[in-house]
Amino acid sequence: MPKKSVRDLPVSGRRVLVRADLNVPLDAAQKITDDRRIREFLPTLRHVVERGGRAIVLSHLGRPKGDPAADRVFSLAPCAVRMQELLGRPVRFVPECTGPAASDAVAALRDGEALLLENVRFHKAETVIDSAKKNPDGKLTAEQEASRAAFAASLAAHGEAFVNDAFGTCHRRHVSMYDVPALLPRGMRATGFLVEKELRYLGEALSRPRRPFVAILGGAKVSDKIGVINNLLSRVDAILIGGAMMFTFWAAQNRGVGRSLCERDKVEVARGLLEKAGGRIILPTDAVAASALAAGAETTLVEGEIPADLMGLDVGPQSLADFSNRLRGAGTIVWNGPLGAFETQPFDRGTIEIAKAVAEATSAGATSIIGGGDSAAAVEQAGLASRMSHISTGGGASLEFLEGRAFGPIEVLDDA
Repeated sequence: MPKKSVRDLPVSGRRVLVRADLNVPLDAAQKITDDRRIREFLPTLRHVVERGGRAIVLSHLGRPKGDPAADRVFSLAPCAVRMQELLGRPVRFVPECTGPAASDAVAALRDGEALLLENVRFHKAETVIDSAKKNPDGKLTAEQEASRAAFAASLAAHGEAFVNDAFGTCHRRHVSMYDVPALLPRGMRATGFLVEKELRYLGEALSRPRRPFVAILGGAKVSDKIGVINNLLSRVDAILIGGAMMFTFWAAQNRGVGRSLCERDKVEVARGLLEKAGGRIILPTDAVAASALAAGAETTLVEGEIPADLMGLDVGPQSLADFSNRLRGAGTIVWNGPLGAFETQPFDRGTIEIAKAVAEATSAGATSIIGGGDSAAAVEQAGLASRMSHISTGGGASLEFLEGRAFGPIEVLDDA
């Protein structure tokens, strides 16, 4: 069911809680090194303030541990500065998200103004739902439930409407993502433009793909991709496998993988997936191997079994040629996970070459969706981001979406 959009939300004169994903990388001097998530969020923020809404922005950054001194590196203060620069109007920052200082700042807001509150994860209650899996019965304790409810109420009191534009956390039922909108009135809970775009691209890829539909899955572990592969097998025309996970599939074919990363406990699962796929899972036929993962390491091209003293670290040229050929003429391409150890040269070649092939296919008319995380970083590194149809801002979220999982923070919003 389509969800209500911020474009249809009456924001003028109202306090609008906007949940953003400002989880940007910072260097040692607390300078933002990549502001893409802020830039992606900006259209929603601009829409609210230009229509007379009073924007109260909530977000998280990093993984605070509860030590105030050590957690200072996770302050959202640098994000307020960058938001103000991009927005072209003041963005006030308050180093609290609840309490008197936050409440006073919210009360002082005027129509068309914006306020950023401090990192919601400075409060343990924000992510307390994650603790349920650690409890003996899998449920929160009464104390945990109480802290969660109190924190939700304190955040919800800031707003009269709610906009979710934080796709990267839509797979988490955290307080600011799920409990807060649930406390606000029906008709006043909407998606932001970024979330709307993410749902449109990913949703259409799964439900109405233009064919051929080709998925590229990489990364280290088969275990991370089992759900995705199972969900995609009935939808795609081909799944191209790369990354270290390829060696678990090679082991399932009884091929020697040397010292390559291989999930031995998932070999039977991989074998079952190959049988279920009926030829739609396409594995590399060659690999680039070395004795160690190190920049400039001496490499060996392997077309059969990997020698016992070597480890596979990238797909080989024969596989790249085959994969690139399969991408030509594709109607829809979904890519999640690098094809090799792309952070270290020369093992970045496979990932960079596939990025070029996806870009060429996009130029020829394909819809390309890059699933966030390392895949997005690789595309940016290759200078090809502008040539892709859509680059997701949520690595884990896009992966779970491709698995077919329901997102509570989306379901709680109003239907269109």
